[in-house]
Amino acid sequence: MPEQSAPQELAEIAPKLVALTDDVLFGDVWERPGLSPRDRSLVTVSVLSALYRNEQLGYHLGVALDNGLTVEELSEAITHLAFYAGWPNAITAITQLKKNVDARNAA
Repeated sequence: MPEQSAPQELAEIAPKLVALTDDVLFGDVWERPGLSPRDRSLVTVSVLSALYRNEQLGYHLGVALDNGLTVEELSEAITHLAFYAGWPNAITAITQLKKNVDARNAA
């Protein structure tokens, strides 16, 4: 799994939130053996898409790709979510995925 951390520029105004994000969320929860990083990414992307949490979605789509999910798998998951979480959420998520893939292809 790629190294994850909270945006360090936030530590100036929310040092405890950054520390908890780094130490508990990414340092403990994401490292637990019960799910693979790939599966955790699928769950995370699904929840962020369903709840329309777009600020974090783009980042986690990139992590999902790094953790072994394919564009096709993410596309299928987002399509499936359209029926449970709503069309606007799915369209927004697939747009974020396309931007992420386009940026990777341009690099």
